[in-house]
Amino acid sequence: MSVPQYLRQISLKIGDDKSAIDLSEMRIRFSVRRGDISTPNTADIRVYNLSDATTKKIEKEFTRVVLQAGYAGNFGIIFDGTIKQARRGRESQTDTYVDITAADGDSAYNFAVMNVSLAAGSTASDHLQQALQSMTSRGVTMGDTSVLSAAKLPRGKVFYGMTRDFLDALGKTQDVSWSIQDGQLTLIPNTAYLPGEVVVVTSATGMIGLPEQTQNGVTVRTLLNPGIRLGRQLKIDNSSIQQLRLNPAPLTEKSTSLSLVQIRLDADGFYKVLNVSFYGDTRGEEWYSEAICISIDASVTNGSMIKAGTGIPGAIAEPGSVRPFG
Repeated sequence: MSVPQYLRQISLKIGDDKSAIDLSEMRIRFSVRRGDISTPNTADIRVYNLSDATTKKIEKEFTRVVLQAGYAGNFGIIFDGTIKQARRGRESQTDTYVDITAADGDSAYNFAVMNVSLAAGSTASDHLQQALQSMTSRGVTMGDTSVLSAAKLPRGKVFYGMTRDFLDALGKTQDVSWSIQDGQLTLIPNTAYLPGEVVVVTSATGMIGLPEQTQNGVTVRTLLNPGIRLGRQLKIDNSSIQQLRLNPAPLTEKSTSLSLVQIRLDADGFYKVLNVSFYGDTRGEEWYSEAICISIDASVTNGSMIKAGTGIPGAIAEPGSVRPFG
């Protein structure tokens, strides 16, 4: 979506299954962090000068928060999750605030368990459905997913333990990254991207400054754009990207080649979003998105898309020991 960005809009609703309040007219500051990793997304939201009665409801009664933001013509949900903590404070003699810390799908991530066995002939889709069923009672539904292998297991399979552990194993065998996005279980293929409209990022559509190639990929900042979604495509003019200078001293020829493949620029300017954060202040200057993305055709010799710079000297550390698939 490449709609010009102007005329800010925001909606903040807090409530439970029975009722909710709309705080959109208040001064609101927020910071939302979303990634394609299994760890739950989080949001920090500060709302100013609420009444004592409203503050008590947020502290003791309400459990869910839905934050939408953007501009006229490009407005949507940037966070939907549960309130984990609410804290009162005072910024000055005239301004009080309530700080809300929220998480997306943390209940399912931390407490969903599986205790089921499947007969011989089960497929990866069957395993995914069993995992989803164990999370349904905690408010998680099915979201975007990739095509899973139709291969059937020759023997039965037992699921006993934390659901997230079995989803980790499913991710490794199917080459996908799983996460919970706005209460939906989402599987993003590591070697492809999710379907959807390409977001064109230029100075005319809200790009702030210039994109930068880093050890983790290409970082780009724009005016707040809810259309930037994990696993989907961005279109960036490569001529505007500030390229990374590699330090040649610690790099062998092999590691240099691998590093460049992992973070290289896409020949056609198409990039896959791995991480996106949203920042805003309805009475201040902050109102932007910041995304980390990698080339659509990023690959290494085994054909797997590299995620977020793992393995680049000086970047994210190498992964730890791999647990058995089970």
